[in-house]
Amino acid sequence: MTQEDRMRRALLDPASEFETPDEVLAAPSFTEPEKIEILRRWEYDASELSVAEEEGMPSRPRVTVAQVLQALHHLGADIDVGHSPPTKQGGLDRAAVKVPKSTGGPA
Repeated sequence: MTQEDRMRRALLDPASEFETPDEVLAAPSFTEPEKIEILRRWEYDASELSVAEEEGMPSRPRVTVAQVLQALHHLGADIDVGHSPPTKQGGLDRAAVKVPKSTGGPA
């Protein structure tokens, strides 16, 4: 599998490529902005699963929103709650995750 294939797969379903958010942090082949994007998508997935469980759907062992947010914090990505959507899912808008300027990503 090429690096591009791995990135595409991680963006579509982070849990298919990584066991935990800490594995994303430790992945040497991804840049910090790529890791932040993977974690941002994982946060959305974790939020969706949380809502599904709340609505009585069966759950499976999963990564929590708190674990993903901790990993984002470790990368220095600040969360701007003012850009979080007012939905039950609460997934983070792209503008809500502020990438540190030192990573070369957009701020």
